[in-house]
Amino acid sequence: MSRLRKDHRTVDRRRFLKTAAVAAGSIVVAPNIITWAAPANERIGVGVIGAGGRGRDVMGAFMAQPDARVLAVCDVMRERRERARDLVNQRYGNEDCAAYIDMLELLDRPDIDVVLIATGDNWHSGASIVAARAGKDMYCEKPMSVAITESRAVSDTMRRLGRIYQCGTQRRSISNFQFAVNLARSGKLGRLKEVHAEEAGGFKELYDTILPAEPEPPREEFDWDRWLGPAPWRPYNAKYPTRGFWSAHLDFSGGSITEWGSHTVDLCQWANDADDSGPVEYWQEGERFIGRYANGVKLVIRTGLRFGSCPVRFEGEEGWVETGDSGQVEVYPASLMHEPWFPGGYPPDNHVRAFLDSVKTREETVSSAETAHRSISACHVANICKRLGRPITWDPVKEACIDDEEGNRLRSRAYREPWYL
Repeated sequence: MSRLRKDHRTVDRRRFLKTAAVAAGSIVVAPNIITWAAPANERIGVGVIGAGGRGRDVMGAFMAQPDARVLAVCDVMRERRERARDLVNQRYGNEDCAAYIDMLELLDRPDIDVVLIATGDNWHSGASIVAARAGKDMYCEKPMSVAITESRAVSDTMRRLGRIYQCGTQRRSISNFQFAVNLARSGKLGRLKEVHAEEAGGFKELYDTILPAEPEPPREEFDWDRWLGPAPWRPYNAKYPTRGFWSAHLDFSGGSITEWGSHTVDLCQWANDADDSGPVEYWQEGERFIGRYANGVKLVIRTGLRFGSCPVRFEGEEGWVETGDSGQVEVYPASLMHEPWFPGGYPPDNHVRAFLDSVKTREETVSSAETAHRSISACHVANICKRLGRPITWDPVKEACIDDEEGNRLRSRAYREPWYL
């Protein structure tokens, strides 16, 4: 991912192998592959990259696991990294947690086995690839990429280096969503016709505004260069790092479709048994974006569903089911509610537990890099359709727009030196 500047510390692969070899656990070394499995009684060392509100929430779920211990935190904003450090020290009753500005220093530590990546969307893919090259497994918040080529690079890197990757699409680990997906996949709704994915209500307008320059804060307070990362350079302005701005800015995110679609489109893909594929056509109907899969099922990206944030609805020829973060479930016919279902909640604890189990067993996670790549790709192609204002024909095997050079250019974004895919 990165050809690092000379004033940045690099991760020395030979030194990593030497230090990791004496750690508890086992290492199997093959060309370009490092695998590590922690003994069941060993604590897994955790580093946190990105310590904003969501990062602290998921960090709390890691600290709640008896076989994991947070050893260090990293954030480009002083207030966030110090707050996270203090939370860790308070949890463990000591002053041992280290706080870093630069993630490369955190990744250089051989006692850190896994990292939680909870930066802004702009850094999700890049930090994942750098972490994999440093020999770490990772739990990365959604969306896993800002462009299709990024998440493809992440998936390929995880496979090549043998790393364990789990995307923070935690609704795959929550029972009411599992219940709805299982109904759709079981055939009890009849032949599936439509899968509905809620789009976030905010961030609908995508823009690429360049704001006026403001005095840049000292690096210790806010490392502006590292916050920008691979995004195009521009002078500092305090509005950029605010979530309400960068979440709809094309240089940093994908707006409302990727914001909730990371979860809801992901669940629709799962319900349609399309974890390794995606729709082949996309078009817009009013404010809705429609995708059609090769099997005829329609993906409807929309607003107006019920039951809290990130709701989904699956419709078959003989019935339907709808659910969301409220935990409520409604089905038709009502007799389907007699199917086994155990109410669950929103917190990410189960998803974190599933990830740590995969770290130990080296088995694929419930939200693997390839699965998450396919889901976010469907969101990105919908955004291409939105940006161009016309239908898109998509080849999910070649991962390319068919006979559409303009659309294909939007599969990637330019990277600022020294960062590259």
